[in-house]
Amino acid sequence: MASHIVGYPRMGPKRELKFALESFWHKESSAEDLEKVAAGLRASIWKQMADAGIKHIPSNTFSYYDQVLDTTAMLGAVPPRYGWSGGEIGFDVYFSMARGNASVPAMEMTKWFDTNYHYIVPELGPEVKFSYASHKAVEEFKEAKALGVDTVPVLVGPVSYLLLSKPAKGVKKSFSLLSLIDKILPVYKEVVAELKAAGATWIQFDEPTLVLDLDAHQLEAFTHAYSALESSLAGLHVVIETYFADIPVAAYKTLTSLKGVAGYGFDLVRGTQTLDLIKGGFPSGKYLFAGVVDGRNIWANDLAASLSTLKALEGIVGKDKIVVSTSCSLLHTAVDLVNETKLDKEIKSWLAFAAQKIVEVNALAKALSGHKDEEFFSANGAAQASRKSSPTVTNEAVQKAAAPLKISEHRRATNVSARLDAQQKKLNLPSLPTTTIGSFPQTLELRRVRHAYRAKKVSEEEYMKAIKEEINKVVKLQEELDIDVLVHGEPERNDMVEYFAEQLSGFAFTVNGWVQSYGCHCVKPPIIYGDVSRPKPMTVFWSSIAQSFTKRPMKGMLTGPVTILNRSFVRNDQPRSETCYQIALAIKDEVKDLEEAGITVIQIDEAALREGLPLRKSDQAFYLNWAVHSFRITNCGVHDTTQIHTHICYSHFKDIIHSIIDMDADVITIENSRSDIKLLSVFRDGVKYGAGIGPGVYDIHSPRIPSTEEIADRINKMLAVLESNILWVNPECGLKRCKYSEVRPALSNMVAAAKLLRTQLASAKGSPEFA
Repeated sequence: MASHIVGYPRMGPKRELKFALESFWHKESSAEDLEKVAAGLRASIWKQMADAGIKHIPSNTFSYYDQVLDTTAMLGAVPPRYGWSGGEIGFDVYFSMARGNASVPAMEMTKWFDTNYHYIVPELGPEVKFSYASHKAVEEFKEAKALGVDTVPVLVGPVSYLLLSKPAKGVKKSFSLLSLIDKILPVYKEVVAELKAAGATWIQFDEPTLVLDLDAHQLEAFTHAYSALESSLAGLHVVIETYFADIPVAAYKTLTSLKGVAGYGFDLVRGTQTLDLIKGGFPSGKYLFAGVVDGRNIWANDLAASLSTLKALEGIVGKDKIVVSTSCSLLHTAVDLVNETKLDKEIKSWLAFAAQKIVEVNALAKALSGHKDEEFFSANGAAQASRKSSPTVTNEAVQKAAAPLKISEHRRATNVSARLDAQQKKLNLPSLPTTTIGSFPQTLELRRVRHAYRAKKVSEEEYMKAIKEEINKVVKLQEELDIDVLVHGEPERNDMVEYFAEQLSGFAFTVNGWVQSYGCHCVKPPIIYGDVSRPKPMTVFWSSIAQSFTKRPMKGMLTGPVTILNRSFVRNDQPRSETCYQIALAIKDEVKDLEEAGITVIQIDEAALREGLPLRKSDQAFYLNWAVHSFRITNCGVHDTTQIHTHICYSHFKDIIHSIIDMDADVITIENSRSDIKLLSVFRDGVKYGAGIGPGVYDIHSPRIPSTEEIADRINKMLAVLESNILWVNPECGLKRCKYSEVRPALSNMVAAAKLLRTQLASAKGSPEFA
């Protein structure tokens, strides 16, 4: 019985690629050094899958940034501002598109569906001249073949690529991106021809947009594209992969009717209703790539249940036509459980990282073919039973406290307009108040101190002294820059989620459980294995210390319950909403303690609110209801004079604007610097948004430093869409991954731009137009 892996993590077991990329970007190593590290990782990944017995091993799922940017490079769809004049696209152009450079900004970055992974959004228009400009897919296939491994080259499908793109600057928003399909297909044909010539027998097209709510015109684009590719694909086995959700009925019919396609991949973990579609009719003679092993979580597969599902499917599609697979790429899970030496043994027995999931896929394939590893299945069954009965999972007091939450709205008693008036009387802020999002640069020395403290190489007294000095330095810098509402810089925190999870019950932690978020940035999601509660205050001490260093307002910095949930590996034995309510109660206790300690501005980040939004519209209202409710629970009891901020990461706000308003925060800051200013009109057109808003005025993910004039111009464009009395001025995100050599001048220019605009606004109000 055949086995298949949709994709695999790229960073390496201990983030080897991350460090190689950073070294290259900082000009500490050469392109050859970077390529050597990458080649070593690819070889290791292919060998691991081959040794595990996987038949269909993917290639071209490795990336130096993301797979959509790789496709942009393949198609030669480079925006003119990067000065590319043709030929094979090299690292300079590639990383300029991803990160910007000294003279031009990066392309927009946004979430990859409902994950914490990001991709660089292609900028397309009728004038784009597509050409075959990156041979990466073919080169990696040949590289694997030279190592004795036959792989399945993976390409982002042509229709999904266009649907995930946006009109370039200057192109009408109404421009149909799908009108470009016949312009990009010739490049795909060239790639396919080269892969065939190199000896490929299978090819995988990822078309994940098929799980979205597509209209008839969009679905027709799939039919047209694969009909046009049919002759080029002759002689190849073609599998089209979908993932992350159920596939709608109309999309299922379109997909299973495509010409030249041998098999279809489905996510049967998050797309359980797809099973009914398969049972209702599956094309005769086609392969079913059954994604029964979860590619997005770290819980061990229930092998007995999966085998039962596979046997039922085998009866429908035929014994030789079913392929055991992962639900999606394993990119979204940690790499190898073997590297976790500090996890509780019982909890560890409940888990499976990417390396273990490969073994699970193969074990299921062998069992389906009649070669069941009884010992492996027995151990898996024992682990499943242990998890269900473990007393460490359940806390009756927490469940009792969370049970009645659903019957109340948990809203603040006064409307936002009245609260803002009360807060202004207390805070006395200028127009266009300036602030930052939370973190300041995490210097090497700071990281060393934290690491030494964790390793018990420095005393608690030494650690406390170092953190206090760092906070004082950050506070003084902000005062020197004349920022209005300060932050303490979060020097005691390595990660916005992990820091809180470490102080809450019901969480477990890894040493090397890293997952790629974007580029070289990795996160280490905590594992929620049981009921959640707050044993003691988490941030009050450091916030109070920071406030004692200044007379200016100091923000208390918290991570919200929805973000803690969406940025963790979440238990799958109860509804996510119930877990979120438990976290909300813990954060509510922290908010209360901060307020009592005299902190008058409290930021509760919900960076990942939209990240968890279900892909299908029919499922979104339920999620938004409990997610927004969870946020309100955290701060419904504060005084009117306490200002509640929240921060939301890269998001398309149009479809959730009413939910954002329903959060009832006093101020919201958003990542927006890589997006069109006009997107902010969603906060004005057809809605009553009266709270403060701080769209990011510069991109912290790029090393370039914006000028005062550039930032002032951006603020002016914001003022054309938003009222000046609600606009805040801030970077788009935290500054943790920046350097002080970038932060100091960028913030100085930001404050100067805000002051310039204040002067202009004051002058304008004195003119007859404002009389």
